[in-house]
Amino acid sequence: MPAAASVDTIRVMTSNSTRGVLEALAPAFERASGHALCFQYDSAKAMMARIEAGATADVVVLGTGAINELEALGRLVPGSRRPFARSRVGVAVRTGAPRPDISTVEAFKRTLLEAKSVAHTVHGASGMYVPVLLERLGIADQIRPKTVTRPGGYIGVVVASGEAEIAVQQICELLAVPGIDLVGPLPDEIQKVFETSAGIFTDAADPAVSVAFLEFCAAPAHAPLFKAKGLESANG
Repeated sequence: MPAAASVDTIRVMTSNSTRGVLEALAPAFERASGHALCFQYDSAKAMMARIEAGATADVVVLGTGAINELEALGRLVPGSRRPFARSRVGVAVRTGAPRPDISTVEAFKRTLLEAKSVAHTVHGASGMYVPVLLERLGIADQIRPKTVTRPGGYIGVVVASGEAEIAVQQICELLAVPGIDLVGPLPDEIQKVFETSAGIFTDAADPAVSVAFLEFCAAPAHAPLFKAKGLESANG
């Protein structure tokens, strides 16, 4: 059950892509402000469904399209929407495994075709992009029989456990999984950049405190932390 509304606790609903950076920022904000943070995470699609079904919090951080939709539905304080971060899709393998060549589109295709198994999520933003990408590359039929999927979450865990050889997901999500190595981002020609934005729910316990949290996250000094977590701060 979500935590009860309280001016002492800021409730944040978000997708897994921003989990790492938000958790890293939380301790400093809590010390400086005296307010606790309570996070709710899920895949972007699942989180949006929960909100549309009536779930609420104080702050929401999701894909820009979802935030725009929530704003249009009147779920956000007018004018509270702001850009949060950008992320890219990458490839990872189990720690210590040979790093395949993904330096060009052809090399990436060859790597997927030669892999024993390829993992991606179904409902996450990058998970929905991967099938589209495979169709675009003309290799969907060859890859489908050896695809390992999960509804959402960090797909890197199936590579860390040995259930799959290669994981394709947003870099920020791959970096959050121990036991795997990031090979690198997809080539620019087939790269997908995801933009996330933030907003304040209309029924936030204390909108001013929620704004203070988002302004804290947006401080230019935190740009290196965003980078370390596989994201690009929209404000740094």
